[in-house]
Amino acid sequence: MDEPAPFVADGPANALARWAATLPPPPFIDPLAGPRDRRFAVLSPRVAVLIGAAIVAGLVLWMARDSIRPFILGLLFVYLLEPPVRWLVRRGLRRIFAILLVYVVGIVVFVEFLALTLTPLVNEIVRFVADFPKLAENLDQQLKNLGDFYQRLQIPVAIRDWIDGVIAGIGQGGGGGGGGADLSFLMPLITGAGSLLGAVFAYFILPIWVAYILKDRVTLVAQFDRALPETWRFDTWAIIKTVERDFGQWVRGQIVLGFTVGVATFIGLIVLSRTVDPIFGRYAVLLSVIAGLFELVPIIGPIISAVPAVLLAATVSPAAVVAALLLYFLVQQVENNFLVPKIQGDAVQLHPAVVVFAIIIGGSLAGLLGAILALPVTAAFRDVVRYLFRRLTPEQPEALAASLTPIGMGPGDA
Repeated sequence: MDEPAPFVADGPANALARWAATLPPPPFIDPLAGPRDRRFAVLSPRVAVLIGAAIVAGLVLWMARDSIRPFILGLLFVYLLEPPVRWLVRRGLRRIFAILLVYVVGIVVFVEFLALTLTPLVNEIVRFVADFPKLAENLDQQLKNLGDFYQRLQIPVAIRDWIDGVIAGIGQGGGGGGGGADLSFLMPLITGAGSLLGAVFAYFILPIWVAYILKDRVTLVAQFDRALPETWRFDTWAIIKTVERDFGQWVRGQIVLGFTVGVATFIGLIVLSRTVDPIFGRYAVLLSVIAGLFELVPIIGPIISAVPAVLLAATVSPAAVVAALLLYFLVQQVENNFLVPKIQGDAVQLHPAVVVFAIIIGGSLAGLLGAILALPVTAAFRDVVRYLFRRLTPEQPEALAASLTPIGMGPGDA
């Protein structure tokens, strides 16, 4: 008599295993290969052509990386403008008219924003230029007062000599002389002027390029999907949606965080102008705009944005310096502990050491734009590698479901 088959509970683990079994096999992997067989499948000619074309396109884009920066900004505008365009299209408006309406509304909002902020910002910049000699004189006087205080301190001679040596080393500059006229500096100016003209032209045509992408986005996506090999389609869209999720949360978070930090800094500076010294109010708009813009660079940006406020406070008194430091510290603590977890979630959460390393590498490769995009690029790379590792580990379907559920491709979205 045959023994009855063992009972297997129909639990969540088995449901995930059945869901994982319904997914198409990963590309380049032979699903029929045994434990001792070669797992990698032979590339078809079509796949080889696509891989070669992707490598060539990547090399061309890398060689022209300085010229494609405006188009990276254009893709950001496409991402921001696509939701309102799609919303209008769903309500019966033709796509071309929806794009025109979004452009008109965007231009009106931008002009009104400039009308509200540009005039006081320009006024404060002009005021700062006019006040600069007086500010420099006040800062010099405060430094002399600090030097007198330092001289009155009872410090051992050895420590005092070491501090004096450090200060003297910081103060030494590379001012050298030399005769004759050196015109070699003109070459960078000439090449820089050519690059500037090219950048200006690229930014000039950027709105037209963005409009074309918005108009034909649905068609372009459909053509891209048809061009994919059948075995690539699932994983290609999973990777694209993973990258889109990371960049989307980062873009949305940076816009909200930059605006919030700018407003909070402005309010704090106005409070300090009433309670500590009026100098904080004289440049409140300028300092708050700097704080909002440097919010794009994580960790390092907020530190840099605090430097102008601290220097201005140093022209008044040590108490003003302490007040400025406390204000920027308080704004950053509120941002990091309350705003960032609510706005960005866990999509772009990285260890601070990794963030600093990524910023340095991104800045060395692509300048300021590379430093700004270092965080979302690193986060997207982490999540894509994590997805591929889980995709190639069929015995852990729960881990694969954890990667696919946030992008709408999990077991509950089939």
